[in-house]
Amino acid sequence: MRIIAGEYKGRTIYVPNSKLVRPTTDRVRETLFNLLNNKIDFEEINVLDIYAGSGSLGFESLSRGAEKVHFVEKNFVIYKNLETNIKKLKVEDKTKIFKIEAIKFSQIKEHERYDLILADPPFFKDDIYKVVDNIIINKYLADKGIMIIERSIQTKEKDIENLGCGPFKVIGDSCIYEMKNKF
Repeated sequence: MRIIAGEYKGRTIYVPNSKLVRPTTDRVRETLFNLLNNKIDFEEINVLDIYAGSGSLGFESLSRGAEKVHFVEKNFVIYKNLETNIKKLKVEDKTKIFKIEAIKFSQIKEHERYDLILADPPFFKDDIYKVVDNIIINKYLADKGIMIIERSIQTKEKDIENLGCGPFKVIGDSCIYEMKNKF
């Protein structure tokens, strides 16, 4: 998989051969980041990539100027793949991996605040609703921060009910939801 734009444009990252990883497609990533470029300035922001998988969303953020990216990934094999990608891109000083379930990570009271939170859970994993609630309650988003959630078109009705908003963009089978810090 290739990074689309920025400092690391064209560089490849490894995607583990695992049914547990469903990387965001190039089309969805490109559309998402084009939309985000109109909403935020990536220069020196702090990013959280939850359900990180290959880390493609976090690495794309770094490539576009993010100061640091924290990845959350519980699976050991996928975690090791993330470490390999971090070393390959030589971004050890800008990244950190938390080997923990997203739900447990989101319950931590003492944490950093993030300008951009990217959540790409397995499409049919419903713990994302509790993760979003925890992120809001525990104030993970910085002032004017944005959280982006990628879900399946097949879970759209349930997502609207649980997230309290409709997708701001539908790209193929992916629904993209945006939650903003209102403060």
